[in-house]
Amino acid sequence: MQQAAAPKVSFVSLGCPKALVDSERIITRLRAEGYELARKHDGADLVIVNTCGFLDSAKQESLGAIGEAMAENGKVIVTGCMGAEPEQIEAAYPGVLSITGPQQYESVLDAVHRALPPVHNPHLDLVPPQGIKLTPRHYAYLKISEGCNNRCSFCIIPKLRGDLVSRQANDVLREAEKLVTAGVKELLVISQDTSAYGVDLKYAASSWKDREVRAKFFDLAKELGEFGAWVRLQYVYPYPHVDEVIGLMTEGKILPYLDIPFQHASPEILKAMKRPAAQEKTLGRIRQWREQCPDLTLRSTFIVGFPGETDSDFTYLLDWLDEAEIDRVGCFKYEPVAGAPSNALGHAVPDEIKQERWNALMARQQKISARRLKRKVGTRQQVIIDEVGPTVSKGRSKADAPEIDGAVYLSSRRPLRVGEIVTAKIERADEYDLHGSVAGF
Repeated sequence: MQQAAAPKVSFVSLGCPKALVDSERIITRLRAEGYELARKHDGADLVIVNTCGFLDSAKQESLGAIGEAMAENGKVIVTGCMGAEPEQIEAAYPGVLSITGPQQYESVLDAVHRALPPVHNPHLDLVPPQGIKLTPRHYAYLKISEGCNNRCSFCIIPKLRGDLVSRQANDVLREAEKLVTAGVKELLVISQDTSAYGVDLKYAASSWKDREVRAKFFDLAKELGEFGAWVRLQYVYPYPHVDEVIGLMTEGKILPYLDIPFQHASPEILKAMKRPAAQEKTLGRIRQWREQCPDLTLRSTFIVGFPGETDSDFTYLLDWLDEAEIDRVGCFKYEPVAGAPSNALGHAVPDEIKQERWNALMARQQKISARRLKRKVGTRQQVIIDEVGPTVSKGRSKADAPEIDGAVYLSSRRPLRVGEIVTAKIERADEYDLHGSVAGF
């Protein structure tokens, strides 16, 4: 008897790593039920588009992706952040099969089942224990919570994704163990507010191996550091208890890397942004962190042109950057987002001034980054290989997160493998990247 062909689904994942994890979970469930992934829309039975709705530009990208899927396939299921407020999607594409918000995995699967029932094949319906990953085999995002309790005036994430909901510590550790067993060398710990992890659970402990582990930022980081993989902390608000994890970095348990979205430095703008944590003490804390852990790399993001931002606010930010010496910086020009309280603040900054400030901040940061990287020339760094080339391979040091930070370009006497961690001698640096040769394996 001939087996019916497996139903094929094409998948588009837009937005941040948190959305990518949502996509991985949906795909893992679909593969477990015997669905196959198609590389192109026109060869698939239907398309799923996981949207981003954080900024207007992201919404336009999402609408474009839905339009493309409708044109090339016609059977489209929409999920993700933009799906939390479906009116715009319905108006543009009334023919989509289903629209659901972020994290609504069951609703997405129900919509797929209705449009394209699964064909069970016991020989095909096998999924690796770590699930299906959309990242390369050697690194993976580990999402420890959903939603956010902060109410920053420029952000609608809590409206789209709800309040903070943390996973039990043993649940996170089980997933981490499966990933490392499957060959993952680097765990990127993510959530909307990583350092607030467990506050909704009142830091309740759960059983892991022969012990109880509290759902607390420090405790979880300490346990993750026992797996022998690189552990990188992202989206960390600088609450006071963040100081505790610096010790884990000094001990080599987790990577000496903190991704902290400071967003600004001017007290007036931070107040208007309704940012959490006591920012006025931040410079002193950064100094203490670096004294304790000299190898610490800090990455951050900033917004220029926020409503009411004056020339003196912006100058304050530039001076703060010089003093803080943040290693890696992303900068955004403020965009009003429908539903964000900051829209009502007034005192909008003209677009040309936003652009001038963006140019000035990036030029200043380029000098800071070049200065910080120059200090690494002549040192030896561990590098994880992401891409292999005929003469030069591309990797990342402990100071570089994938996709957003710089790279290390290496020459080697023997062929390298993707996912391999090597010791490199750093020979030169430019504004964002390091260059060197492999000195050990």
